[in-house]
Amino acid sequence: MTLVLVDPVGAVLGALPPYEVELPWWQEVAEVVAGAREHHGVDVTVLRLLHADQPAPPGGKITYLAEVAGDPGPLRPAAAALVPHPRRAPYAEVGGPAASLAWATEALAAQGRTVTAAAQQRTWNLSAIWRLDTDTTPVWLKQVPAFFAHEAAVLRWLGEHSPGTAPVPIAADGGRVLLDDLPGTDRYGAPAAERLTMLADLHAVQLAAAGRVGDLLALGVPDQRSARLAERLRAVVARDAGPHAAVSTPVAEPGDQTNEQARAAGELSGAAGVGGPGPRLSALLAGLDDRLDELAACGLPDTLVHGDFHPGNVRGTAERLSIIDWGDSVIGHPAIDLLRMCEHVDDPEPLRQEWAARWRAAVPGCDPERAVVLIEPLVALRNAAAYAGFLDAIEPSEWPYHADDVPYWLAQAAA
Repeated sequence: MTLVLVDPVGAVLGALPPYEVELPWWQEVAEVVAGAREHHGVDVTVLRLLHADQPAPPGGKITYLAEVAGDPGPLRPAAAALVPHPRRAPYAEVGGPAASLAWATEALAAQGRTVTAAAQQRTWNLSAIWRLDTDTTPVWLKQVPAFFAHEAAVLRWLGEHSPGTAPVPIAADGGRVLLDDLPGTDRYGAPAAERLTMLADLHAVQLAAAGRVGDLLALGVPDQRSARLAERLRAVVARDAGPHAAVSTPVAEPGDQTNEQARAAGELSGAAGVGGPGPRLSALLAGLDDRLDELAACGLPDTLVHGDFHPGNVRGTAERLSIIDWGDSVIGHPAIDLLRMCEHVDDPEPLRQEWAARWRAAVPGCDPERAVVLIEPLVALRNAAAYAGFLDAIEPSEWPYHADDVPYWLAQAAA
């Protein structure tokens, strides 16, 4: 890690000597902050990624911009062009984290709670997360960019219509939300039996939401029903290699497919590239309208879709679970969430069968199994479109987090 330091008025002061941290995921900055304190005696707030020596996470030599309030002591000479960018998140600006912490402190004070310590956990183009210790119990401050700003409204809706399913905001303001601490852990690597419970919990939510789609759309939940979905899928296949495809190593997340596997999948499928989509994607798009009509005929309702429903986005214990991180939520087909939950499972068939049985019981005459077969390649295309949307909404210095996810998921759709 190299931290280029800036003061609260935006003057570049210099850089700390490099140091190492163990966790290789660039957005996870708790160790970065702790390392600056341990190695250099400096308290910093990480603002954003400036440079990496490799095209994508994990690991490497990383340079961040970080804000420091006091005198950091001797520094190495460093320069950083602090040019404003219209797609930069507010929490990545000088003074942005301080403003959010001040809002959180005031919001908690209004409820009789006092912040006693604040620790930065994560920051990147999709969120900033802080743990706030208080005189009662810990609180989490989460801030997201504008394209995820409907998350707080969804959490409040869930608190009213499906209580206990998700955390309920203490306070919210635009992209900021305060959440009480949830006991337990994020359930990465959950076994199949626990995933069945997760799917059952989400099924109850989706039954409640299916009859209230209009209300959810009015709250700002994006519409990805068939017509809008078709537009997005055609658009992502139509984009050429372009400026976003400047890297060649797919981004990996904890628990996701490794870079080596992702690269191999892309090379094998020949899905798309300069010159347009390959024959498999072209055929998929040529039959898209018919496929969507068949999908609708399967009889499952459009509903609230979590959008990134893997075990790491469920927190708690094996006995008590809470679904978190609803920023990716949309109105769409419920099989989207099933397929995400089935990833990295040796035998996903029991998950599919139980999911289908629940929908068949809830909607007599529907055909859930056929729906899954029809939608599976479209979900891969939808993932490509989601990452393309991130790239369109963030500044170029943040593209390495996501850029090669677009060709990777196009390759998966073709395969």
